[in-house]
Amino acid sequence: MTHRTIRFYEDRGLVTPERVGTRRVYHPRDRVRLALVLRGKRLGFDLAEIARIVDMYDQDPGEEGQLRYLLEQIERRRAELEGRRRDIEETLAELDEVERRCQEALSRRPVDPSPLPSSGDDHAR
Repeated sequence: MTHRTIRFYEDRGLVTPERVGTRRVYHPRDRVRLALVLRGKRLGFDLAEIARIVDMYDQDPGEEGQLRYLLEQIERRRAELEGRRRDIEETLAELDEVERRCQEALSRRPVDPSPLPSSGDDHAR
């Protein structure tokens, strides 16, 4: 993770490091929040969803509310990904069918024994 990324997350309020002069001091809470942000990004959640999940830990109903919301988001994300997987599987099956038809069509064509003219041949005159 780059410094620029961390600053971006700081600007969004996802981490709030302590300032000591010009230095930023990241406490364990910030490190946990950064880890949660990275996990959320890997799972495909947008920053607004991640922020809501992470911020819920500090608010009522606290961890229980955070976990229930997270479960809802996991269900939604899983359904979205499963839909994409079905779309990909359908596209792959369609590609297989088109490829099969092309191969069959080529195998039924008679082989032309004469070579194709090259671009340097005199046939173009």
